[in-house]
Amino acid sequence: MSKTFKTLNEQISILQNKGLIIDDINDTKEILLRENYFFINGYRHLFLKSTTDKSFIPGTNFREIYSLFKFDRQMRNIIFKNLLIIENNVKSIFSYQLSKMYGHKETNYLNPNNFDTSPSKSRQLNDLLKKMRKQIRINSSQHTATSHYISNYGYIPMWVAVKVLSFGIVSELFTVMKPIDQLEIAKQFKLDTKTLSLYLAILANFRNVCAHEDILYSHCFQREIPDNKYHKKLGLTNQKDDYAQGKNDLFALIIILKQMLLPDYFNLLMREINYDIELLSGQLKVISVDKVLEVLGFPPNYKDLARMD
Repeated sequence: MSKTFKTLNEQISILQNKGLIIDDINDTKEILLRENYFFINGYRHLFLKSTTDKSFIPGTNFREIYSLFKFDRQMRNIIFKNLLIIENNVKSIFSYQLSKMYGHKETNYLNPNNFDTSPSKSRQLNDLLKKMRKQIRINSSQHTATSHYISNYGYIPMWVAVKVLSFGIVSELFTVMKPIDQLEIAKQFKLDTKTLSLYLAILANFRNVCAHEDILYSHCFQREIPDNKYHKKLGLTNQKDDYAQGKNDLFALIIILKQMLLPDYFNLLMREINYDIELLSGQLKVISVDKVLEVLGFPPNYKDLARMD
């Protein structure tokens, strides 16, 4: 059955018929118009009686759902700015390593011979270099530094070119590098190459979620991060020889940020997250903030992560 357009009054009626309390009709209409009914609808699940009964828990107020919506937006802002820090770090380290090994001109960093040319990687490598050339060509004229180098030197060095490449492209670039380059880069983050490759893919995925204002708090990645010392130190619930939290949820991303951000940045990140969780806790009435933390994958002792080595 196809979805049909609903007016603001009809949207209000649908919510009220399901038991949602709306104190201020006009204010709610403005929120629905500005933020999109179907997007806000994505936050209702924690407030429903059950997965089969789509009516709201008695006493649920629209303002509570909107509070969760605003909490998620604030979480996106906090996570996004820290992802940008890591993105910049990664691009800088990538360009340094490849420029040091092969040269810094386009003829060097776009030369397939400077990457893994094995049969299993050749098609991916060729497609990736094609994408890189396209992004550099399209974006270079809009970027001051790239325009400067083209005008004055006739080429764009890699440490400038990475600025116009998407994080998704850069994260994929790691998978086609020669093992010696992967190893040198992974050492900078004190990770093995396989783990860093997975982390970069996860970071790029969450970056897209944040950049496009998609729902973050319940977002899960398709693959799981490897068990590490933080899972053990936090004593996360173990189910069937695997940890139930911090594997492919938002807390897994927090564990990655713990490993890849400098301590001062990570501690600030955790303080900001703590503040917003406490703020949300005071705005929820029919559900506990613990229910939200469970969806986030945050264990009750999540704050201890900031104090761990």
